[in-house]
Amino acid sequence: MKTILRGLLAATILASAATAAAAETKLTMYYPIAVGGPLTGVIDGMIAGFEKAHPDIDVEAIYAGNYDDTRVRAISAINSGEQPQLSVLFSIDVYDLIEQGLIVPFDDVVKSDEDKAWLSSFYPALMKNGEVDGKTWGVPFQRSTIVMYYNKDMFEKAGLDPNQPPATWDAMVKDAKALTKDGTYGIMIPSTGYPYWMFQCFAIENGVELMSADGTRTNFDDPKVIEALEFWKSLATTEKVMPEGTTEWGTLRQAFLQGQTAMMWHTTGNLTAVRDGAEFDFGVAMLPKHERAGSPTGGGNFYLFKGSSEAEKQASLELIKYMTAPEQAAKWSIATGYVGISPQAYETEALQEYAKDFPQALVARDQLEVAIPEFSTYETARVREALNNAIQATLTGSKTAKEALTEAQATAERLLRPYQ
Repeated sequence: MKTILRGLLAATILASAATAAAAETKLTMYYPIAVGGPLTGVIDGMIAGFEKAHPDIDVEAIYAGNYDDTRVRAISAINSGEQPQLSVLFSIDVYDLIEQGLIVPFDDVVKSDEDKAWLSSFYPALMKNGEVDGKTWGVPFQRSTIVMYYNKDMFEKAGLDPNQPPATWDAMVKDAKALTKDGTYGIMIPSTGYPYWMFQCFAIENGVELMSADGTRTNFDDPKVIEALEFWKSLATTEKVMPEGTTEWGTLRQAFLQGQTAMMWHTTGNLTAVRDGAEFDFGVAMLPKHERAGSPTGGGNFYLFKGSSEAEKQASLELIKYMTAPEQAAKWSIATGYVGISPQAYETEALQEYAKDFPQALVARDQLEVAIPEFSTYETARVREALNNAIQATLTGSKTAKEALTEAQATAERLLRPYQ
């Protein structure tokens, strides 16, 4: 009997040793949970599939709050010696992460021709926020553009063509006036949470980008930028088609679903939630143009942290390649509404079938043709705060657009001067 027990104990020890040997590399990934759509189950499913295909790699996903929370927690873990290997963070965090010496470029980790082909497989518009000084520091994952959602039932009731959403600023104002009645506004555009992001839409549609491509200069006091902010405010104060003051990012989707507005500008990352919650027929359209069409991209990129070992970096690369593969990208887009990050994602059977039944899913992808990088500079948090404050001061009437944006430009110039 003792011999049998000793044999069982030995077998158990050997099995445990084999299991430990199989999971040779452990990865910790910080992930921002506070974005649109049911995320946790999808991400957990991806990780389970990856671990099954790579039994030598063990992945722990830490769901850390919104983007800002995730960045703070990941950096705190690094500083306390609990080194994570990778994270999904804001694409616009790239300059700060480089300056703090926290990340490494993918160019240093990608070695094979196959890996290089993978790195060049994403939509170019989604790569721009991750490319700095000729190197790729961030790879797209949950990415978006801003689109216009509209209530087709309200359009029809107001005598408008439900299949012809407004394609220009003038047409948007005209339609919004027809739709504003009985306690319903024609349009709502969020001005809390990410006001700079929404304002980028107005600025680029009026022909101006808010920052230089190298992140060292801003154009806040350009006359066309001032004109763009004046137009945004006029939707409430002059045209009376939007509520005065600020409109909350976090509650706007529900306001649209409840019929408080006939049109809204919002992230395509809310598409699945709108589809699941709408009790009316709705459409999705590219944002209306003025001098040109356009929307900034948005969302999160994968980053590789510098403190990882070479083996951990290679394992992290394998995980990122798996999660950004066309099949996974298609699954992610369907589950959340985020853009399929590569043309190959839209060639998968799953996304083709989905788009056939739900063509609204293709609008954000099509808008990538005219998309620009999301606002990002050195000292990006403080520069962005100055712009956000200027936007909200204008919309609430405490300053004119020219006064507010001139002050924001002066702040940005002071902060960015060392980098020029």
